[in-house]
Amino acid sequence: MLLTLHSAGAGFEAACHIPALPEGHRSRRLHGHSYFAQARCALPGGWAPFAGGEVSTLRERLAAACAPLDHALLNEQLANPTDENLARWLHERLRAQQVPGLQQVSVYSTAHSGVDLDAAGHAHVWRRYRFQSAHWLPNVPPGHKCGRLHGHGFEVIVHANTTLAAQDDLALDYDQLDALWAPLHFELNYRCLNEIEGLTNPTSEVLAAWLWQRLKPDLPALSWITVYETGSCGANYNGSLFRIWKEQTLDSAVRLRHAPPSHPLAGVHGHTFCLRLHLQGPLDAVMGWTVDFGDVKARFDPIFKRLDHHPLHERGRKQDKVPDSDCATLAAEILRDARAVLPEVDRVDLYETRGSGALVTLGDTSELIPV
Repeated sequence: MLLTLHSAGAGFEAACHIPALPEGHRSRRLHGHSYFAQARCALPGGWAPFAGGEVSTLRERLAAACAPLDHALLNEQLANPTDENLARWLHERLRAQQVPGLQQVSVYSTAHSGVDLDAAGHAHVWRRYRFQSAHWLPNVPPGHKCGRLHGHGFEVIVHANTTLAAQDDLALDYDQLDALWAPLHFELNYRCLNEIEGLTNPTSEVLAAWLWQRLKPDLPALSWITVYETGSCGANYNGSLFRIWKEQTLDSAVRLRHAPPSHPLAGVHGHTFCLRLHLQGPLDAVMGWTVDFGDVKARFDPIFKRLDHHPLHERGRKQDKVPDSDCATLAAEILRDARAVLPEVDRVDLYETRGSGALVTLGDTSELIPV
């Protein structure tokens, strides 16, 4: 079954202090952030003023929900304005605006930390870490570029369910995640990964599982691990399933067929779209990967070339009815076409601007990646 989630993002600038933190903690002092909020919803047909207008309408509702927070002291709205409390506050504001089908509300106080509040009301805190390492993949075919010794600026995101932690009477915040990560950083940073026990074949998937095994005993609330091998590809692992993604950008023109003539979206405009393909499959016992990232790019390339630097509202002009070029319609088409050449693809995310776009999936909405 195909599931579509529309997504919107909005930023706000605000000051705060967190009185609940221990004396001497830096965040007890008055400070500020450039916050980013995101809402993902399963919107029913007819909710927006016109078909294809779901993203712009949701973005307006989210911006209105965030408006009291912009250039304000957050403590005037919340006694302890943590990212989690802000996400719950925004969730209630969106519900009050009768935004239906809320699946996730996220608040990022920085580019490397935030909280995702899911449909069950569970808050998943996440923190991004970086390390510089070399590796090679010993089992790839002769001539494969990854068989040569090379390096990456790896990024890892640790996601943990604060709601489950609270049920176990455990507090969980960014400082605790930092403390758990510190020995792993020491072990991985400025190293050749192949020389570390358990990482003789250090694919993104193998690294994600290796990190899971080391963090889970001390972090029972661990939700999943995200490993960025590069800025455009990586793997997720939740203790049982591996998922990988490959990201590309499309510089394309669009116009929305159903927008009223006076609406800006009715005219020709364009975006640098962020397109993310998600794939799931069993881990190859020899290669240690789900699918070779290089194969994903090569097999998807003909589809990419039909989309990039093209007027997407003119595709299929020989047909009686040209399909619309809103994010949800485009993502559904991309998912269909991608599965013809990459059966492992089960989800497509397409963002027209940061956090604003659509996610089309065959059912899986877990392991969402911060935008």
